[in-house]
Amino acid sequence: MKIVFLTPGTGSYYCGACMRDNAIARELHRAGDDVTMAPMYLPHTLDEEALPGSSRVPVFFGGINVYLQQKVPLFRRTPAFVDRLLNSTGLLRWAARHSHMTSARDHGEMTLEMFNVGSSRLGKELEKLMGWLQHTERPDVVCLSTALLAGFAEPLKRRLGAPVVTFFQGEDTFLDGLPEPFRTQCWESMAATLRASDLILSPSRFYAELMGSRLGLGRDAVRVVFNGIQLEGYAAAANPPPTPTVGYLARMCREKGIEVMVDAFLHLAGELGDRETRLHLAGAATAGDEPLIRRLRARIDSAGLAARVTWSPNISRDEKISFLRGLSLFSVPATYAEAFGLYLVEAMACGVPVVQPQSAAFPELIAAGGGGLCVPAREPAALARAWRDLLRDPARRTELGRAGRAAAENHFSSAAMAATFRREIARLTGKNPAGA
Repeated sequence: MKIVFLTPGTGSYYCGACMRDNAIARELHRAGDDVTMAPMYLPHTLDEEALPGSSRVPVFFGGINVYLQQKVPLFRRTPAFVDRLLNSTGLLRWAARHSHMTSARDHGEMTLEMFNVGSSRLGKELEKLMGWLQHTERPDVVCLSTALLAGFAEPLKRRLGAPVVTFFQGEDTFLDGLPEPFRTQCWESMAATLRASDLILSPSRFYAELMGSRLGLGRDAVRVVFNGIQLEGYAAAANPPPTPTVGYLARMCREKGIEVMVDAFLHLAGELGDRETRLHLAGAATAGDEPLIRRLRARIDSAGLAARVTWSPNISRDEKISFLRGLSLFSVPATYAEAFGLYLVEAMACGVPVVQPQSAAFPELIAAGGGGLCVPAREPAALARAWRDLLRDPARRTELGRAGRAAAENHFSSAAMAATFRREIARLTGKNPAGA
């Protein structure tokens, strides 16, 4: 079966949707399916081996071209060589590093344009994508990596006659952050354009119900396929770290809970009297995140704890695995309705117990196979107390670590994710992908 994933890239930092699509695509490819990942807007940034052949696929709706064509009519008629220049990988990655400079209004306008792409000012870009799909790829199924691309479903089906699968992946936070009137208009447009999708998939039941409620979808309109990771290289350390260490691995931003993490550590080292435990913070750090990081560093410095805190921004896959294997406990106390959280699975795969908020998808993921505990959300003191209690109980940590590793293998591996995906595709098309 020929399957094409249209996946927005980030250009400069690791993206959960990119890694999820790459993991599914590689598993399908290994099984014998013909799979392509096409980057949208910006190049993909992965911390693992990409799907074979990915480097030959051009970027569609390149972020610079889309911005200029939206703002300046002249760029809607530029020749192909100009478009190729503006779509060069180096230039797009440079633009990604400066994306924080784009206004919220610009984001709103561009998002709404994508929901109405069939009648938008971006007809030239749409024709490039459709022509490539129709004459080069000829897919049996097209997968939209995020519902922010739902506006493509109807044009794709009309032009290709192939079913369209749309994934949910944290769209609510992005849309709720847009200014009005774009926030309301984009929510309404998403609800309308999703009707053209033949199958909608969510990474958790929590998020399926959240988005179903907000979009007026029926309870059975959304199917659940847990996200998964490629487990190669992930393994528990032979021995615990010589110094107790609590870790965080996610984008270093407020929404992912890095402030809560620092508050909890200050409480652990202050009111709870811990004199030994270290804090290790890792993950993507964009230019827009730097002001917050500086403020948090200053707070840690003023508490006299700088020597016990390590910062590791933008680490590679090998560095990530080494980082995880050096932890006693893991937390990412996200403050929003997290749809899944691949970082949780990565920690579990390394046998590290997790302590997460009793909110969003976290209770569902931990209940699926164990591997950790949940504490009240947005309560740094409760998080710190859970760390303290587990650090005092090595037998409990060992038990949770083993359960987490088993959960990663049984529920959250790329193989498990691809197997569930295959069943959903077979149910949709009546055809079995290779390996089903």
